[in-house]
This record gives sequence, structure tokens and C-alpha cells, in this order.
Amino acid sequence: MANAILTPSIIANEALMRLENSLVLAKLVNMDYSKEYTGTVGDSISVRRPIRMATQSDNLDVSSFNTDVEDANVLVSMDKTETAKFTLTPQEMSLEIGDNRIQNIVEAAVVQLRDRVETEVAKMYSSVWNYWGTPGTRPATFLTLAEAGATMTDMAIPLDPRCAVHSPMTAAYLADSLKAVQVERSKVTTALEKVSTGHYAGFDHYSSVHMPRHVVGAQGGTPLVDGGSQAVTYAASKATNSQSLNTDGWSTSVTGLLKKGDVFTIAGVFSVNPISKQSTGRLQCFTVLADADSDGAGDCTLSIAPAIIITGPYQTVSATAADNAAIVVKTGTAGASYEQSLLFHKNAFLLVSRPLNVDGGAGVKVSTKSGNRMSITCTETVDFNTLQRKYRLDVLFGTKAIYPDLALRLTA
Repeated sequence: MANAILTPSIIANEALMRLENSLVLAKLVNMDYSKEYTGTVGDSISVRRPIRMATQSDNLDVSSFNTDVEDANVLVSMDKTETAKFTLTPQEMSLEIGDNRIQNIVEAAVVQLRDRVETEVAKMYSSVWNYWGTPGTRPATFLTLAEAGATMTDMAIPLDPRCAVHSPMTAAYLADSLKAVQVERSKVTTALEKVSTGHYAGFDHYSSVHMPRHVVGAQGGTPLVDGGSQAVTYAASKATNSQSLNTDGWSTSVTGLLKKGDVFTIAGVFSVNPISKQSTGRLQCFTVLADADSDGAGDCTLSIAPAIIITGPYQTVSATAADNAAIVVKTGTAGASYEQSLLFHKNAFLLVSRPLNVDGGAGVKVSTKSGNRMSITCTETVDFNTLQRKYRLDVLFGTKAIYPDLALRLTA
């Protein structure tokens, strides 16, 4: 017998099941903090960053040694919503949830919701400063992945779990090159399992159509650091792990000189292992956190990460940048775009989804369902004249690169 009442609860359950099964990137990042959020759109949760401490070697007398414990919190705003809306006729309302017509409607709505969530997760690539590969050359060898993994190990990024998400074309090149190590899966039930391309070079590999293409800024000139002693303290930068860097020598009056996500190095400034503080022998990569323009004199102030910290338990680099130290943009040719793969430990990124607070009332029915990754709200109203029922599906979520130092970008 047909189910004559398609309730918001039934539709919300079906939509949530389909949404969670279709996620890829969103299933690979951290969700551990979602229960801390209890507010409304625009509210934030506070996530504590890890604590590091300095130690003293070969001297048991600690009377003149001390290390301050610096607490830092990162705010994650619940500022993203996505809504799908559809209408069902009285005849359609007499169908079961398993009817093809209803399934197609719900699936079409879920595709749009999933696309927004996956896109926002992928956008966090621009906060990642660790960078590997050659712009314009698609990674296609075991060595390229192993080198990227070695770089991550030098930066004390935990070995397990590490995953790598590539564009479909990059994943195809890697799969062809490494097909001898591919593992056949006899049963796949979720989107994440279907796009898995195996485990090799220390990573679980996946493909996603949502992996971004980075567009490089206009650049121009001979960029230099403008003024020495621009290092900062952890206390001054800990809330954002970023700072401003004064630069000059650029072409004058260029709009879009550097784009958010552009990566550069500074001569003489090397990365250090965050535990031992020993130089890795590689120039530290910095990512630009906001689009930047040059002025009429060719000067430009950049917002960058990580912060340049030269001492203490949170040291990030071997030395501060000297005045007139050369700046080299690594992300490619001016104005060109390049695919970006993300290699990361799951704690690098955070996705938070909580129920949207919708008031029910006369003629309005509301049902909210929460799963392992997402929450979804279904709201129903009825048109008095036509008896058509209007539905909307809403998701509320927030994303944040909370520990971007646990990730690396691999360019193509």
C-alpha cells in the first residue's frame, strides 16, 4: 500500500543518508569538535591549538631555565549555509519515498548540498604553506609522492593517518604509473570507497572533482623583503599563526600582484623541524592569506603564514628575513592556473556541522536529522490554494584549517 504522507522527517532521513554517503573530502577531515557548537548562524566555536614546550639538555640544574606555556585558541565560525528547495504536487505526495520520482528529486537536492560542502573543504588548500612539485608538471611517480611524504616527515607530521586527494586526471596518471601496487576492492558502498585509488608512498589516495585550481597572481618586478627584523613572537601571532610582511621591489601599481594561496620563499630563511628546531635544509614556504596589490612605489604588505618565529618552542624558521632578501614565488607563471592535490593528516582541517535552528509554527513542519558528519533540516509548508507542498533542505556548517602545518600541497 502506498505511503500517503511524505513527512519532513522521512525526507530529511533520506537526504541525510544520501548526503553522507556521497561525501569524499568531508569524510577525511576532523569532525571531533562539532558537539561544542550550540549557537546560531555566525556563531563560533573555539578550538585549542596544541601546546609545545622547550627543554634543557645535559644540565639538570633548571634554576635559570624556564618555558612559558602558551595557550592559543582558533575560532571556527558557523557561517556557511546551503539550501535546496522543491515542490511536490498532491499526486506526488501519495508516492513512497522509494519511488523513482521522489528519489530523483531528493538526489538532485543532495547533489547541490554536497557540492557546496566539498568545495568549501577543498578551499582550505590556500591556508597550507608546505608545498611540493613543479607547476605545470603533473605528479606521476612514486618518487614524487615519497619526496612529498619525506618533506612532511621532516616537519614532524604524523605518519598515520595520512591521505592524499587529487584531481581525477592527476589520480589517473598516478594510478597508471603505480598500477602494480593497486589493490582491488570487491565491494564498495560509499563515494569515498569508490574514489579510493589505493595505498602507496605512505598515503591513502583518493580522487575528487572538487580539488581546486590555483590561479597565480600577476607578480612583476624583483621582489625583496623591505626591512629586517620582521620576526614576531608566538604570543603576538598565536590566534591566527600569521603576520604582515613588508616587501618592495615589485612592479608599480599592480592589482592582484599576489593571490590568496600563492606560495613564496625568502632567501636565507629555512624551515625547521618543529620538535628538534634543526634546519631541514629547505627554504621555508609561506602562503599568502589575502589578495595583495602593489602601490605606486612597488611596495606591498603581505598577510602570510606561518608567522616568522625564530626562537622558543614555537619556532618556525631558522632565521629572520634580512632586509633586501630575495623573494621567489613558487606557485607558477603569472596568471596561470594549476591543479592542487592535498596531502594531509586529518587533524589539519576541521568541518563542523550542526542543526539549523528553524522555528515551526502554523502550517510549518520542521525536522532536523544529524548523522556522523552532517546535520540537515527539512522544512515543509502547504499552499492553501493548490495543496502543493513546498520543501527546503538546509545545511549549516563551518570549515577551518586549524593545523595547516599538518598538510602539504602538491602542485600539478
